[in-house]
Amino acid sequence: MTTKMFGAKVPRVEDQRFLRGQGRYVDDLLTDDPRLLHSAVLRSPHAHARIVDIDVSDVLDVEGVVAVWTYDDLAGAMAEPLPLLIPHPALTHGRTQYALAKDEVNYVGEAIAFVVAVDRYVAEDAVSRIRVAYEQLTPVVGIAAARAATSAVHDDVPDNVGARMEQENGDARAAIARAPHTLTLELDVERSACTPMEGRGTVARWDPDTSRLTVWSSTQTSTGVRGCVAAKLGLDLAKVDVVTPDVGGGFGVKINHPWPEELLVPLAAMTLGKPVKFTEDRREHFISSAHERAQQHHVEVGFDDDGRVLGLNVEFWHDHGAYTPYGLIVPIITSTQLLGPYKPQNYRVAFESLYTNTVIVTPYRGAGRPQGCFVMERTMDAIAAYLGKDRTEVRSTNFIQPDEFPYEHGLVFQDGRELTYDSGDYPASLAKLKALVGWDEFEDFRAEMAAQGRRVGIGLACYVEGTGVGPYEGAHVHVETSGKVKVATGLTTQGQGHQTAFAQIVADTLGVRFEDVEITTGDTRKMPYAVGTFASRAAVMSGSAIHLAALRAKEKALRIAAEALEASEDDLEIADGVVSVRGTDASIDLGTIAVLSNPLRYAFDEASKAATQFSVGDPGKPPVAEDDEPGLEGKDFYSPPRSTFANGMHAVIVETDPDTAEIRILKYAVVHDCGHLINPMIVEGQIHGGVAQGVGGALYERMAYDESGQLLNASFMDFLMPYATEVPTSIDIDHLETPSPLNPLGIKGAGEAGVIPSAAVFAAAIEDAEGFPITSMPISPSELFELRLAHTDEPHPTTTPTTAG
Repeated sequence: MTTKMFGAKVPRVEDQRFLRGQGRYVDDLLTDDPRLLHSAVLRSPHAHARIVDIDVSDVLDVEGVVAVWTYDDLAGAMAEPLPLLIPHPALTHGRTQYALAKDEVNYVGEAIAFVVAVDRYVAEDAVSRIRVAYEQLTPVVGIAAARAATSAVHDDVPDNVGARMEQENGDARAAIARAPHTLTLELDVERSACTPMEGRGTVARWDPDTSRLTVWSSTQTSTGVRGCVAAKLGLDLAKVDVVTPDVGGGFGVKINHPWPEELLVPLAAMTLGKPVKFTEDRREHFISSAHERAQQHHVEVGFDDDGRVLGLNVEFWHDHGAYTPYGLIVPIITSTQLLGPYKPQNYRVAFESLYTNTVIVTPYRGAGRPQGCFVMERTMDAIAAYLGKDRTEVRSTNFIQPDEFPYEHGLVFQDGRELTYDSGDYPASLAKLKALVGWDEFEDFRAEMAAQGRRVGIGLACYVEGTGVGPYEGAHVHVETSGKVKVATGLTTQGQGHQTAFAQIVADTLGVRFEDVEITTGDTRKMPYAVGTFASRAAVMSGSAIHLAALRAKEKALRIAAEALEASEDDLEIADGVVSVRGTDASIDLGTIAVLSNPLRYAFDEASKAATQFSVGDPGKPPVAEDDEPGLEGKDFYSPPRSTFANGMHAVIVETDPDTAEIRILKYAVVHDCGHLINPMIVEGQIHGGVAQGVGGALYERMAYDESGQLLNASFMDFLMPYATEVPTSIDIDHLETPSPLNPLGIKGAGEAGVIPSAAVFAAAIEDAEGFPITSMPISPSELFELRLAHTDEPHPTTTPTTAG
């Protein structure tokens, strides 16, 4: 195809609407419907307790209260546990919660009762009147407590281990034992959370005349929500529509489904015969949505005099919270993506996924990769420090080389397929990064800063990201008789620029004007089958499906145009929505072809374009061929053979204040490879946003639980996050394009690129500035200050070294 639009820095067409305050989010819907009811949820104040009794008698007489549900009011599938979305053989003790707690609560924030009232204020007042008698149980908070197993989250899982999993390529422990040098590291990453601008929200409307349910949800998977709602409420799938309106951020938390409210709101709408709305407040999001990141890692590595890794053995412990609705995706990703761009000759990884009496864990932008990158990059830095080598030299020694692709790691990835990297050029990326950040000139800069009494450090981190995970996405492309092109794909949009990037693909593939393409996402009425937006998969999956669907529409357009113009299809070309015969003035626009595509059609007067008569076409041939159907449209699905692997490298220069231990960012550089770029401006925007989120995860954000399981910082007054003053004012970005051979556009995902190496790159830079090891993230100024005190009179023992022999 021509590439008039593909690869162009086209401004996002969706932005003006949002910038002018014209977005339409879940909480904006049905506000003018006088029948609309509102809901509120009673949530557990205890991390672990048995429910002895629930008394709702004081609620029923409150003016404005319409209905109250507890677990005892649920029946059929609604009374069963919520689905375990991604089962895995290693998840031997998977557990999911109920829509409303049955008998026991296992984290602060678990839903116990659901109240519907005439407005949210009445619903909240009613919730406060519900009386629950509890028998408190001992909570398990944090990985250490879960491993100690002196108490159990679930009685039938006494050791708190939901899953154990191990993979190995070669014999890592034997290789380490034989290696000339070995190191041992203990590395921790604490809990954080997505905290999007918009929390969860659901609206449902039931039409008793048609027995049709419409649900609007702030979700990352409208199709998944549709399937769950239909199954739990006993409805035909065809009778349920799920629409995702504008979404104020997802970042992973909204891929989990169904949330209790996504079932309770439709249940209430059906029962009461009126539309019902639920909008989550900020505290609810902190205590009842999802968290991620918390893992502890034990690393043993053996290497030679050049720093080449001969054996790598990693064991880690993953905190998955009170339940496991999303299975083992996060720790599986850590265990496989930990390898990054490197090729250890022998690798073993084993993890335990542990229950704690805290909020559940689902993917958060990066989804296990930031932890894996932190482990591998800290290991590379430790090897370099031990050998006295430049950190880039040790990495270069271990890189997979460009001529080694496709590269097989001998492991199984999150999609159940072999972990095989498709393309990349890691040495070229590193050369670009060093030039971008001024790596070779940094020591001169350090000396200059030291002369001014300033302390600076530099760090880098490399990563590989599996993107475009299957199983499929689909698309429908329809050319209107006006010449406009309507495109529908099932995955949802949370700000990624889909309306722009997907329109660029259609414009080039179909040969139409970019301005004539309209994209719809996340509406099961227009595309009933889809998977969802997560794991940097939208461009690869829906982009490829849209390209294939547009090709089908183009093939049909050329076939019809060839007949109308009495020309060979090979002599035709499409540009700006007009099909022309090369070398002649003969042409026909796509709108007219759309008219001709319908054998029972209105004929149009050429001058006025007005309908003049009703036509049945040529009586000498059948109106519709056996392999065709009316309309100028194309529909197709794309299913990849396996995931495609993007990659990148970040570098940062920081300054650490000698008195306050404040950490300031002086320079940030990124080199990124996501294959062919659809829109470089959108990719760079994704990187900027990811870096900002990564700064938060590395230096500010954490979930602070006390020993009783209470979240102490469940508000934006207490949960620290970076403002514009803490995020780099500019980020130097360079691109490398190594196309993927796995999809028709040669693209890879880019959505999580900015956040994956953040903990690793900041740890490296701070360690370089301070001269002592940084082994736990995030790190605050107060923690850095305490580390300084602890290492004042100590040498720089980056790790625990052992020399073989």
